[in-house]
Amino acid sequence: MKVQAIIPAAGIGARLKSQVPKPLVMLKGKPLFVYALEILTKSSMISSVILVVNAEAKPELERIVKELSLLKPVKVVIGGETRRESVFNGLQSTDDATEYVVVHDGARPLVSQSLLEEAIEKCRQEAAVVVAVPVKPTIKRVAKEGLYVEATLDRSFLWEVQTPQVFKKQILLKAHQQAGEILATDDASLVEALGEKVKVLEGDYKNIKVTTQEDLLIAEALIGNHS
Repeated sequence: MKVQAIIPAAGIGARLKSQVPKPLVMLKGKPLFVYALEILTKSSMISSVILVVNAEAKPELERIVKELSLLKPVKVVIGGETRRESVFNGLQSTDDATEYVVVHDGARPLVSQSLLEEAIEKCRQEAAVVVAVPVKPTIKRVAKEGLYVEATLDRSFLWEVQTPQVFKKQILLKAHQQAGEILATDDASLVEALGEKVKVLEGDYKNIKVTTQEDLLIAEALIGNHS
């Protein structure tokens, strides 16, 4: 089976309060996006990677990619105004022969090779596979007006969804094409809207997404022990 990976990396870093686009924020001496890129291009199960970037940052990211000794081809394409648009742009750049697509956030530098490949392997039997971890804190549903608690949710049913997410390409393409006005923060939501089942693969609490300065500090502490 032919598998291509899409890395959405078009963020501007507003919540990170960065002076440079989010993918170019330095983490232990390397731009943030490079970690995800290196992990995906090392996988024998992935044929190539599509890096989706902000138009203004594209020249710099292309320069960095060319200087890296990567094991697989990388195509750099321009993203959209939303994550959903960016992934769809990447999806449209995949090869006709591609059967499966991996979507992994460029801001998740700590995904393990074994978890990535387990998710891909599991998608042989499923339409969609998402990596997630059980929620640990107590979660309450709170009213927007007044901020009063409406309910305490049963956390045994709650999972924090991460990436990678792996899909049969034609299903993901159909999900994006038929999404309408759905405001999805991940691609699995679009596939769910089609009525397709999404399989959960238990992931890793270290597989954090760098969104704020606090996340960056945590990633810096974890990166030295990452393998």
